[in-house]
Amino acid sequence: MDTIIIRDLEVAFRVGITAAERAQPQRLLITVEMEHDFKAAAARDNLAETIDYAAVSERVLHFGDDSHWELIETLAADLAAMVLEQFSPLQISVEVKKFCIPQARYVAVSVTRLR
Repeated sequence: MDTIIIRDLEVAFRVGITAAERAQPQRLLITVEMEHDFKAAAARDNLAETIDYAAVSERVLHFGDDSHWELIETLAADLAAMVLEQFSPLQISVEVKKFCIPQARYVAVSVTRLR
């Protein structure tokens, strides 16, 4: 299977357990890996036969507009569901990195879903 990867897309979403933590958007890094057979797209050099990663990126960048989550696990699951529904990859993996523990480079969760 072929894979399209959008690695460490920087977003600012409201996420956290406490209201204080959700008061301001936080910097997160999102990685999206989409499995899709793009042999036909490569053979014909045709965007319509693959997944438009620019469109996926734009949708992910604005996914947090007017929304908030307590858990990054929920955010990752919601992002995976949205990409599956709107862009139809065969499989999707979403990783969310959060910078909330000063002694750690980041905390991350990852989910994988099948169509």
